[in-house]
Amino acid sequence: MKNTHPKIYLASKSPRRRELLRQIGVDFELLMLREKPPRGPDVDEHVLPEELPAVYVARVTMEKARCAHQVMLWRRLPARPILTADTTVTIDGKILGKPANKSEAAAMLRLLSGRSHQVLTSVAVIHDEHAWQSTQISDVLFQALTEPMIEAYCNTEEPYDKAGGYGIQGPAAIFIESIRGSHSGIMGLPLFETAQLLQQAGIRIL
Repeated sequence: MKNTHPKIYLASKSPRRRELLRQIGVDFELLMLREKPPRGPDVDEHVLPEELPAVYVARVTMEKARCAHQVMLWRRLPARPILTADTTVTIDGKILGKPANKSEAAAMLRLLSGRSHQVLTSVAVIHDEHAWQSTQISDVLFQALTEPMIEAYCNTEEPYDKAGGYGIQGPAAIFIESIRGSHSGIMGLPLFETAQLLQQAGIRIL
């Protein structure tokens, strides 16, 4: 299936995902979903009871894609492939969301300190009647963090818009001893998997 419109819609507010798409030369237009009142979010991102991390991140990503597809139709926008993604951090089977305050951020960093955790990023592409999805999982090992390190990091703006309370592309990179998986996936968009999905939707990367 060949797409006659090389541009895609990106349904994400993440600046990191925009940077990563530009890195591989993908032309995109933002298609934003609601996240706040008065009418509430378009996609409910609460974790369901006993929902496993991989199931959760895949479900939320596909719900975003389907919702964005409906928005495209309602607004009578040109039909283009839509890309969505969602990232979650998990340790001991527990999903770590975005910390709401300094106390939550510090608690997350103490939990990650000196241990390995997983970062899961699911990517979905929807176009016409077709949908493609892939979930990438990376293992990240943190060094042991001292309280002054945690305090200093939590005094920055870095932890508060990122799953798990940190971003590999920022100062928290100095906490990471090793990774096994995808650096771009930990940032929020695994480029290998993303390219594969877009090519299935008819978007030529190279």
